[in-house]
Amino acid sequence: MRNQEKKLKLNPIPVSLLTGFLGSGKTTVLNHLLQQPGMNNTAVIVNEFGEIGLDHEFVVGGSEDMVLLNNGCLCCTVRGDLVNTLRDLIVIRTRGETPPFEKVLIETTGLADPAPILHTLMGDDLITQYYRLDGVITTIDAAAGETTLDTQYESVKQVAVADRLLITKSDLVNDKKIDEIRKRLTLINPAAPSITVLNGNVSTDDIFGCGLYDLSKKIPDVDKWLKEEEYAVSHKHQSSHLNINKHDDNIRAFCVTYDQPIRLDSIEQWFDLIMLLKGPDLLRIKGIVNILGMDGPIIIHGVQHIFHPPVELKVWPSEDRRTRIVFITRNVDKGLLEESLKTFSEKPSSVAY
Repeated sequence: MRNQEKKLKLNPIPVSLLTGFLGSGKTTVLNHLLQQPGMNNTAVIVNEFGEIGLDHEFVVGGSEDMVLLNNGCLCCTVRGDLVNTLRDLIVIRTRGETPPFEKVLIETTGLADPAPILHTLMGDDLITQYYRLDGVITTIDAAAGETTLDTQYESVKQVAVADRLLITKSDLVNDKKIDEIRKRLTLINPAAPSITVLNGNVSTDDIFGCGLYDLSKKIPDVDKWLKEEEYAVSHKHQSSHLNINKHDDNIRAFCVTYDQPIRLDSIEQWFDLIMLLKGPDLLRIKGIVNILGMDGPIIIHGVQHIFHPPVELKVWPSEDRRTRIVFITRNVDKGLLEESLKTFSEKPSSVAY
């Protein structure tokens, strides 16, 4: 957890990740979003610009890799490295060569494992100076989604790391089928709300402002992703409905809590250990931690062995002062995490591991 020592730059640009398996409707959703006022002053990064069926009247200028739309959006293509694309955007923004975009939306390819992209957003030193991860939005095909989850593990990971889930192509199935896939998604990721989408029509309010924290409110909206009871119920429900043919049976979501304040060095050493032992299987981590000697908590946000720089809060967002850390994991025992956290939290300050 070494890069947690870095301070978050004031007012970094929020980045939202739009992902989902092949044919799940990402591009249709993106086309609808681009026509909404809520996309003003947004930079949109896609893998191949030609895949977006934009009407020509939306395009008002640009270059081979970047196109400025008349609603204030800047669309660009990832022809090389995502890090270079994000750096280039900062350069042209600083030079005044483009409107000062206020947020970024990245559309991934359907086969993309979202973890490497999240690693880039959280782990690259230069990127974290200017950007912060706002949230992950995943599209799921209502008609083919369950089959995809059964056969394509990338799809399961896309659902597991999501902050919002969009159930697309709802007009192709009946209400019973939608309820079935919604239940399946809840088993994988109980805290991410699912939204039924018809013909890709989704509001920008459902896309942006769903992740780490809301700068305008100065405190994180932790209640949306730190509901221990949801994880407890889901974990119990999953345990009684195992099916070895489903990829998501080894995906678990749970919340680890600790009642007393924890020394900063203890929580850092604990995270160093669990990332060393279980890093690849820690699909998503979000938490609020009560640090000894601090008036407010710190907010942590990680994927596998990469953590976003922590956010220090001056005040608690609620009366609950417990440390609460949500884990979405693959084959990781909750008891191991609870016992190891207790061990590190209760050890004397002079003891190192």
